[in-house]
Amino acid sequence: MQHPDVVIIGAGAAGLFCAARAGKQGLRVLLIDHSERVAEKVRISGGGRANFTNRALDPAAPQRHFISRNPHFCRSALARFTPQDFMALLQRHGIAFHEKHKGQLFCDRSAQDLIDLLLAECEAARARGGQVERWQPCAVGQVEFQDKSSSSAYPSSAGSYVIHSNRGVIETPALVVATGGLSVPKIGASDFGLRLARQFGLACIDTRPGLVGLTFDGDDWAPWAALAGLSLPVEIATGTGRQRTRFHEDLLFTHRGLSGPAVLQISSYWQPGTPIEIDLAPGIDLAADLHTAKSQSRRLIARELAACLPARLAEAWVLRDPAWQRPINEASDKALAQLAESVQRWCITPSGTEGYRKAEVTVGGVDTRELSSQTMEATRQSGLFFIGEVVDVTGWLGGYNFQWAWASAAACADALAARQHPRSGDLASPQKIE
Repeated sequence: MQHPDVVIIGAGAAGLFCAARAGKQGLRVLLIDHSERVAEKVRISGGGRANFTNRALDPAAPQRHFISRNPHFCRSALARFTPQDFMALLQRHGIAFHEKHKGQLFCDRSAQDLIDLLLAECEAARARGGQVERWQPCAVGQVEFQDKSSSSAYPSSAGSYVIHSNRGVIETPALVVATGGLSVPKIGASDFGLRLARQFGLACIDTRPGLVGLTFDGDDWAPWAALAGLSLPVEIATGTGRQRTRFHEDLLFTHRGLSGPAVLQISSYWQPGTPIEIDLAPGIDLAADLHTAKSQSRRLIARELAACLPARLAEAWVLRDPAWQRPINEASDKALAQLAESVQRWCITPSGTEGYRKAEVTVGGVDTRELSSQTMEATRQSGLFFIGEVVDVTGWLGGYNFQWAWASAAACADALAARQHPRSGDLASPQKIE
């Protein structure tokens, strides 16, 4: 039977970083993953270049870029391990990166550089008196908790976890669940982490696909299917009152519906059965422009509309009403006003999403009310930790989810080290790890 200081289930971004940081603080870490390839979601992220963080994240109010039933939960970890901290780590490893858009940072060469960094950090644990051993692939079966009286291996702990795997039985005083969410099942995503949380009596927030394309019924979408591949900047919104959320991003037409950054962002907030509202010509007084064109032009309305919309979209749009299929000087003021309103307040109700198959993240997860925001440990189950996407913290598109992985992993690793080697003061106070 193996007796590591900590077992981490899940060798993705959060799991690898937690293992490396804990190992560099002298802990013996066993990292387990059921997949053959390490950090496959990191490998395919950001078009293969890994959008690893976002420099625009505000440490004073990081919750502005995250969705959670308790939006302030993520503040502690994100404020203690910032994008600048992770950027410094890349610089120490000589990995070049660049900013692409709105603070989004990508590796210059490949996401493999980031994976190699994480593996190198795990190896570096040996020089600090720690160890990171990785079992992969390794399937985990039953997980049990034994109280202090039934285990002599860890006399100072509240108990130990006995983990049955296809590589043998492991006993450990600390178990970290970094199994990710349900998105992209073809690379191994599963609900294992949520099932484990429920096994130990922890509540979970219902999950749904996030950062995902929206779909529409075939007949409803027929007029727009031919526009697949067309992209344009828009303002998109959903919700009402204080729950209303909006983004200024690019929208992409697809054969089945809408995608692109604008739709991926809004999808994490969209609720089934509710509409989304899109301004296809943001920042323009379209009604005034059409009124002016009416007095100066004899061109078809579609030609005038193409001054602010892609021509293909303008031509498809005017087919919605016969009153718009004529020279602009022959159109009534009412028809032009209705046209402007329809373009700048396009209200449509998706039939669904592309699902977990295409989703970049999972919204929902282990209820943050069950966890310490300082340590990521379950408040009612000693020695059980949850980090990364399995937790009910979901970031915006643009590197925020990776930053949550790094920050929650760092908070957990520092707490594990303090638990193993108690010192005065806050048990979660971070050490300088290089």
